[in-house]
Amino acid sequence: MKFIVVGCGRVGAELSYHLFKSGHQVVVVDIKREAFNRLHPEFRGRTLEGEGLAESVLERAGVREADGLAAVTNSDSLNAVVSHIAREFFSVPVVVARNYDPSLRSVIEAFGLQTVGSTTWGAQRVEEMLMNPSEKVVYSTGNGEVEIYEIRIPEEWNDRSLSDLLGPLKGCFPVALARAGRSFLPDPETKLQTDDLLNVSSTFGSISRLTARLSNQAEA
Repeated sequence: MKFIVVGCGRVGAELSYHLFKSGHQVVVVDIKREAFNRLHPEFRGRTLEGEGLAESVLERAGVREADGLAAVTNSDSLNAVVSHIAREFFSVPVVVARNYDPSLRSVIEAFGLQTVGSTTWGAQRVEEMLMNPSEKVVYSTGNGEVEIYEIRIPEEWNDRSLSDLLGPLKGCFPVALARAGRSFLPDPETKLQTDDLLNVSSTFGSISRLTARLSNQAEA
């Protein structure tokens, strides 16, 4: 597949190398030639010096044949406009914009674009690890607003039903339960066993309440 990465900062350089390693054709665009020094020595894609907003630069990058474009500069407004141009004027099938400043996230969302907020997501993950070290995030959607957590069932909840655990809580939905190396879809009457691994789809606030309930910090 053919991809264009606009912005060769740390994120852009890492993304470009990973795409190249996966066997894709990659063109990296940056306004500063020295930015390309961040690329991995084994990177063999194309580099193009120029302003990502310029139609001529995007044309030279092959935007009309591109399967996807990522705008990952440190300017949220630039990422939003470049992504909008790629999607609306060049009909690039998949466009992703990086959100650097959380206060400017609405700028990108106003264009209806797929966005990855590295600052917001990173801060939330650190908070989760500090506040609830017993939880393990196995899948994250959007910018971490909803995630799938892996929860180990403690001995105190052995032989109690799933509905006993999740029934009083809002915002926690069972996804799967793993027991003795095998996984299955649980129902409300499934009896929990010590050391079961329960995957739950939840928000950060809801998973905190579930963790408290499991550890008897809340009424069980």
